[in-house]
Parts: sequence; structure tokens; C-alpha cells
Amino acid sequence: MSAADLIRARIGPAPIDCAIVLGTGLGPLADAVDEAIALAYAELPGFPRAGVSGHAGRLVVGRLEGRRVAMMQGRAHVYETGDARVMQPAIAALAGLGARALLLTNAAGSLREDMPPGSVMAIADHIGLFGPNPLIGATGDERFVSMNDAYDPALRAALGRGAAAAGVTLRSGIYAWVTGPSFETPAEIRALQRLGADAVGMSTVPEVILARHAGLRVAALSMITNFGAGMAAEAPSHTETKTVALACAQALGAVVRGFLREIAA
Repeated sequence: MSAADLIRARIGPAPIDCAIVLGTGLGPLADAVDEAIALAYAELPGFPRAGVSGHAGRLVVGRLEGRRVAMMQGRAHVYETGDARVMQPAIAALAGLGARALLLTNAAGSLREDMPPGSVMAIADHIGLFGPNPLIGATGDERFVSMNDAYDPALRAALGRGAAAAGVTLRSGIYAWVTGPSFETPAEIRALQRLGADAVGMSTVPEVILARHAGLRVAALSMITNFGAGMAAEAPSHTETKTVALACAQALGAVVRGFLREIAA
């Protein structure tokens, strides 16, 4: 039985309005879901095993702001196994549940002095030149996925309206994906700035490519948890990432709630 079939057997036949991937420190948002049904990733074939602190490793299905949601509390990263396709089974399962949209969240480092830790950024586009494409090895013409408007304009507009209604300043920018797990060097940060990136992180881009391949509409939010290396007196750390993400989760949660109210039922 596929992961989608196992999930459907537990949650019933109604389609998912929006699937959401919760990044580092953002898992508590799932606690707000009504009528929640939780499934451990270990129960679901192909789902990632949580290998990073701050990632609970559960799928939570229920209702939030009147929408039926499926929230992934944690993801797998390319740096854990070297496999860019590590999230493919989970993305395929979410698509198989009839999800109409996928909202990805992450913790990221700022490359802009005017976007300090605590900011929330909607991803407008990405730079993914520095890691393997998750569609390597796929067959058929479908693998040649267009990445124009990979971050759906209508969903981005819904993020903007939701943030405004919640009173949260929502920035917009370009996210650069690096594989990690080491943080970037100051020289790498300067190079990414010159390439036009506004934030940098170790996730999301492979998921966007896989989701577009699966036919899902995508939006994404970055919680800014630190400045890039060389931009502040202290070096970035995962402890800082978790601490700031937890402290700012309320703002991101408000944006997510506003977004759900804005998308079509």
C-alpha cells in the first residue's frame, strides 16, 4: 500500500486544500490544527526519517482557518544522505491526497542588511546552481519542468494579503539553495549577494522542483534567523537558527493563517 493510500485510510476521502512543510523550529504551528490526525513518518513508506533537531517527523492532517491541511513537521535535507530525491515520496503522497497547493517554509540566513533576523520573506524565485537536481535519473519528457513562475504568482499574492491582514511585514526575495550542512564562508556569502540572492538556506529548492514535476502549485516562506557569514560579529550556528525560529514562529504562523484564509476553498 502506498503512503497516500495509508494516509487516506486514516483521514478519509476529502481532498487536502493545502499541504504545508514546516521547517526548523516551526513545527509548533501544527499544534493549532483542529480535528488533528497525526501519523509518524515511520508509518509511511518513503517518508523521511527526522534526522535534524527541531524536526518532529510527523504528518498532521486536520483543519486550520477553515481549510483542510496536511502539515509535515520536518523534512529531510540533501546533506543527510546526499540524495536530492529524498523528499520525492512525501511530495508524491501529498499530490496523491489531492492537495491543491503546497506551502513550504524554512529557516534561512539573510544576505541583506535591511532584512534582519526575525523577518519573514516570501520567496519570489530561487538560485539552485550549487546542488544536484532532484529530477536527475527521471524519465520521460515530464522531467523537463519549466521553472518560470515556480512560485505561483496567485499564491504569492495570497501570502501578501494574508500577511497584511495579520499586520506582519512580508518581504519578497530570491532564495539561494546550498547543500550544507556546513554554513557558508564569508566569500560564498559575498558571491551569492553578487548573484542577486536575498537569503540562503539548505532546503526547499529540491522540494519545489519535485512539486512542480508532480503538478503542484507552490508558495514558500523563509523565516530569517541569522545574517550570512561575515555580515555580523558572531558566526551563524544551528542553535541560533532554532532559537530565533521558535521566537518568531508566531509571526510566521500568522502569515500562514492569513494565507489559508485567502486561498480558494
